This record gives sequence, structure tokens and C-alpha cells, in this order.
Amino acid sequence: MLRPLFVALTLALLLPAGSSADESFDHDFEDATLRIDFHHTGNAEEEIVAVDRLYRQGSWAGPVKTLIDPFRYGGDLVRAFDPESGDLLFSKGFDSYFGEYRTTAAAAAGTMRTYHESVLLPFPKRPLKVTWTARRRDGTSIDLAEMVVDPASVEIATEPPAAGAVVIAAHIGGPPHDVLDLAILGEGYTATEIEIFKADLERAVEVLLGHAPFDAHRRHISVRGVVVPSPESGCDEPTRGSFRATTLGATFNSLGLERYMLTEDNRAMRNVAANVPYDALVIMVNHDRYGGGGIYNLFCTFTAHSDWADYLLLHEFGHSFAGLADEYYSSSVAYNDFYPRGREPEDPNITALLEPDNLKWRDLVDSETEIPTPWGKEAYDREDAKYQEERKLFQETIAAASTSGAAAEKITELEDNEARHAAIHAQWAEEYLKRSPWAGKVGAFEGAGYSSTGLYRPTLDCLMFSRGVQPFCPVCKRAVAAMILRYTD
Repeated sequence: MLRPLFVALTLALLLPAGSSADESFDHDFEDATLRIDFHHTGNAEEEIVAVDRLYRQGSWAGPVKTLIDPFRYGGDLVRAFDPESGDLLFSKGFDSYFGEYRTTAAAAAGTMRTYHESVLLPFPKRPLKVTWTARRRDGTSIDLAEMVVDPASVEIATEPPAAGAVVIAAHIGGPPHDVLDLAILGEGYTATEIEIFKADLERAVEVLLGHAPFDAHRRHISVRGVVVPSPESGCDEPTRGSFRATTLGATFNSLGLERYMLTEDNRAMRNVAANVPYDALVIMVNHDRYGGGGIYNLFCTFTAHSDWADYLLLHEFGHSFAGLADEYYSSSVAYNDFYPRGREPEDPNITALLEPDNLKWRDLVDSETEIPTPWGKEAYDREDAKYQEERKLFQETIAAASTSGAAAEKITELEDNEARHAAIHAQWAEEYLKRSPWAGKVGAFEGAGYSSTGLYRPTLDCLMFSRGVQPFCPVCKRAVAAMILRYTD
């Protein structure tokens, strides 16, 4: 695991001796984007990648100095090689919707699913060999596909981006090559709700750029909003019997989890995003229910009008941008054994603690701190388990009322009760953890990554652990800052 402390040195070592980064980029690539769409198919045991379409799109927004990924987070890896010399010219790790699906019960039962996905590369000046590699659950890797991309091929489309887009330059830090370019895509905003989108966008930019460590890098970040008006407001809510015609197809109940919100319409998402240069994607959904999701180097979602909107944006962006793992372990998830036992997770903020003396974040731990670090886990777990059961009952009751034709006032009353219940629990959890003598200390606290035992988080509380707008812990903050550095230094 590459520690962010050494990122700057590593990035420097990635450049060929005697050449500048800009010279290396200009030798191999044009200032344009190669988008490769592909289908990712399989189940828990089988995995296939099949290329769909290739596109030439606008200016390359990614880094030109660190074309080789220094982190290797994510279960998937795309690489580009010079086919003659074999030299590695570009790489990027990422996670995928399929990667999440393969950990579900349906995938374990053998059910095959296909997901549409994309990778973005700088546009080559000459033929380029592109490969896809996936990390197995035992830590080994398997090659899934390869192809040679000829930049002169007639198979590379130059179609314009999605029409009818409203583009807003919310915050511009500099040229795309020099900054982190974030695109916030509006979902479920109708033509009469564009002003609502603008206000929501302004709020999102304020929240993100006002939170550490993003606040220290405001001049190195650009944020653009893009929205193609939807025929209807909102998004799909399958368990509540509500479906909306929207531009990006965002939906609750992704992978069967009521609060998990994603989209499977990758082509629509990419065509809308193509209106602007981007390194990272956020889908901002015009809805007031708690919901969101984040997949590393793919996209994240959040509901703009939830009481927890600010938290959802920061938390989910932590996943999708910096590869941060969920540090909670008691809430319901769609996965089975997401982190295999006996293997160290690649994520920078959780550990299996297989080698306590080589803890990922050892340099941030005081010498007197015991590893693993004892905390009042038993009492916390008892109270939290009670809350999770009550929350499940709330959600089932609301869903039943929604699908049975209950009056809107009744459904609103149930939703308000659930919101108050969540707020009370969040306050209790915050106060309980603050009373600990280990509050604010970096150690190795058991309970993380959807597992009560065997996985450890760096601090008792963090934006990646419990609900509420609070700081990233020192480990998460460092990982986010290191990722920003990749795009800006």
C-alpha cells in the first residue's frame, strides 16, 4: 500500500529520466479524450469484458504529469501500452458497478448480469494497446481483455455530447490540465426547475470547497454543473412503487438496498458529462429522501434536498474520488463478505491488521497508543443494533404505506418520524464516541468495512464512519489530499 506521505516522491519517479512530464505527454498523446465503452458481464465466479464503442471527445481533463496511477486502489485496472516497445504509458485503477454486483447473493447463486461501463484515456497519437485487469478476491489478478486502438480508425465516433444541456461554471480554478475538474450532473430536474438546480449546485460547491482538505485546494479545483432537463422530477423508488422518467435513470434500491442510489444508464451519464472536461463525476438528484452511493473512479450520487444532503455529498465523494472505504459496520448493505478474510484491503482507511507493526497509518499513531486500540465497542453495538432494527421497521412501514395508496399526509408523518429517529441516534452516537478517552486519537479500532470483527478503522469517529458533517479523520484527509495532488501537481 502506497502511503500518501511518499506520494510526491513516487510521482516524480514515474517520469522518464531526462524528460519533463509535458514532453512525455505530448510525445504520446493529443489534448483530447478517448472514451471506451464496454460491457462488464458475469457473476461471482465468471467475469467478461467486451468492448462496445469508442469515442473521441473534448480536451483531456486528467493529469499530464502522473499518467501512471500511483495508488492502485480499486478492483479493476485499465492500462495503455506502446504495442511495439511494451512501455506502459497510462494506467488507472477503478471500481465498477459489476464489481459490487459480484459480491451479492444473486451473483453467488450464479445469476449473470451485464453492466455498461466506460474508461477515459488521453487520445493517442499512434496505435495503443489497452488492457483490462481485475483483482481476484484472493489478491491475485486476471487479465480480462485487450485491444489495439488505432487513432485513425473509422470506428472511433466523434458524436457531439448530449443536446439541451445547461452548463454552469460554478468555480473555475484553472485550465483542465492543472486542476481537479469535477462535474456535478443534475438528475430529475425538469425544464421548470433549472433555477432549483442552480441553487442546489451553489450549495454543493459551498459544502465541498468549504470542507478540509478541499478548502486548502480551492484554487486547484474546478466545478462545473451540467443538467439536461428531465421529463419528470425526482428519481425511481422501486419499493415505494414510484418510477420517474429522468435523464440519467438514477434509482433507489440499487442492488436491493433501500437507501443505495446509483444509475445503470452509463451511456446517458457519459453523454451528458461529455459537455464539460471532468476527472470526477457527481450525480445530484432532485429528491428529499436520504439516499446516495459512491464507486471509486466511477461516480457518486446524493439527494440534494435530504436533511443529510451535505453529509451525503462529502461521504459519497470520499468513496468515488479518494477510494475511501466505509468505516461503519452495522448498517445493512447489499454485499456478502465484501472484504475477504485474511487479506489486507487496498483502501487507505481500513486494515485487517495482519501485521500490526506495519500499520498503514503507523506514522500518525502516538507511541503510547495500543494497537489494536480498545474502545467501548460492546455498549455501542448494543445501542446501534437496536437502532438498526427500528430503522428497518420504519422503512418497511413507509414502503407499505406508499404502495397501498395511503394518504400523502400519512406518508409524510411516517417519514418525519423516521428522520427524527435517525437524528436522535446520530446525536447519541456522536456524544458516546466523544466521551471516550480515545476520541480524536489515531489508532486501530475494531469494526469497519461492513464487518464487526477483523477489520479496523483509524479513529473512533469520522465522516466515513457515522452520519453528520464532521471532519475527515487524519488518515482520510491525507488520502484525499494525496489524490488531489495527483491531478494538480
